[in-house]
Order: sequence, then C-alpha cells, then structure tokens
Amino acid sequence: MTSPRPYGVELTPAARRQISKLEQRTARRVLVELANLQADPRPPGCRAMVAQPNRWRVRVADAGDYRIVYEIHDQQLLVLVIAVAHRREVYR
Repeated sequence: MTSPRPYGVELTPAARRQISKLEQRTARRVLVELANLQADPRPPGCRAMVAQPNRWRVRVADAGDYRIVYEIHDQQLLVLVIAVAHRREVYR
C-alpha cells in the first residue's frame, strides 16, 4: 500500500547506534531500505511481528541476515525504527 505522501522516518537512539556499528556496505543498504520505507512502510516481504503486533520487520536487501524492526504510525505518517541488527540479535 503506497501512500500519496511520504512517511517520515525517525530512528531511536539505539537504532542509530546499531547502524553506526555496521560495516559501511551494510549501513548503506540499511539507508536504502529506510528510504524505501518512506514511500511504502509496508513493502512486499515485510512481516508483522507475532510477539509485538504493532511492530514490523523487513529484511535488508543484499544484506539478508540483517533486519529492520519498526513501528508504523499512520496518523502521523511516521515510521519509527526501533532496531537494526543481525537476525540472531534483533529479536532479543
């Protein structure tokens, strides 16, 4: 579902730290995915998290072991990024 107006993307302090610790190539891919979330916060392949239904996750393309966990606030047209990490760590 594409919105006529782009969503804003905000990162929690934890998400900012996690991105800053990534390898440069992976960090670039994450930034591309964040830009894609502005246009479509529910892209093909995104999943609602079972344990936390108000949170979504999306796989980072070309860095498939990394996930972005985020909340969608439709009323404010906002995507709030909670975590960016390797899949074995992001769900902890």
